Amino acid sequence: MARQFDVVIERDEEGMYVASVPQLPGCHTDSPSLDEIMVEIREAIQLYHEVEGQEPNNLEFIGIQRVTIAA
Repeated sequence: MARQFDVVIERDEEGMYVASVPQLPGCHTDSPSLDEIMVEIREAIQLYHEVEGQEPNNLEFIGIQRVTIAA
């Protein structure tokens, strides 16, 4: 059975892409390219299920907002 997961991709100050899966706490990876990050996050999701054996959190992706605060 195919399952879908939401993946959040960010870029850090060194230019590395960082991908995380909100439904799977602690499931994340990084890579220097977007093509690689998608391969690696799929592997991370599969490993998460093998190691943790838990059902994902039941989160529904709504969207992302950027908030600015005074420094």
